[in-house]
Amino acid sequence: MTMSEVDKIRISAASAIERSRERRRPIGTKSVALRRQHLYKKLGRVLVAGGIVLIGAAVFGALIQPLGFIGLLALFILLIGVAVLFGRSPFPEPRQADLPKADLKQLAGRTEIWLEAQRPALPAPARQLVDGIGVQLDLLAPQLQTLDASSPAAANIRKLVGEDLPELVAGYQRIPAGLRTEAHAGRTPDETLVGGLKMLESEIGNAARSLAAGELDKLATRERYLQLKYQGIDGEDVPAS
Repeated sequence: MTMSEVDKIRISAASAIERSRERRRPIGTKSVALRRQHLYKKLGRVLVAGGIVLIGAAVFGALIQPLGFIGLLALFILLIGVAVLFGRSPFPEPRQADLPKADLKQLAGRTEIWLEAQRPALPAPARQLVDGIGVQLDLLAPQLQTLDASSPAAANIRKLVGEDLPELVAGYQRIPAGLRTEAHAGRTPDETLVGGLKMLESEIGNAARSLAAGELDKLATRERYLQLKYQGIDGEDVPAS
């Protein structure tokens, strides 16, 4: 193996490790909280099931016959099986189609998790903006805990966070990698993505501040984010609805 081949392998391995790290890195605290909540629920199920097995074994040993060495070994194996069975459920990763229908109280966290999975495939400037959006989603999340899910403000938030943001990122990813730096209608897809993410980062921050100040009417009538409909990711104009 030549030196150049060794260098290529090393660079490829380093890139793979970096992508893996990028995928695991959270962009906000709410995604971490949701994953932690899922872990606690899983551990709770394991403990409850293990407790039932232990109580059953104790009753059997007290009323029927002592377990003995074989019985204790069988109990140990059964406890391991219970731990594997109830502890194997992975965290349900949200899909893009799930975000508009997510519980409003979990919308910020589930959007962060979805963005974390997409982040490694985005260009560097966009990844930095995604990190900033994670900060804004953290600021927005506390306001969503008490917001009426049927209010116009809630509908506006769902569209902004659960529809427009994921569609911008997903639309960029649907473009072949080789075409993302080619200009179309005066802008490259990379530039359109970065511009859209900047706008959305600002809008999410403004929404968080409006909710915190109790300005629901002001939030319900915000429409600047609709500019995204006129700046499609492929550079084509989209007619207003």
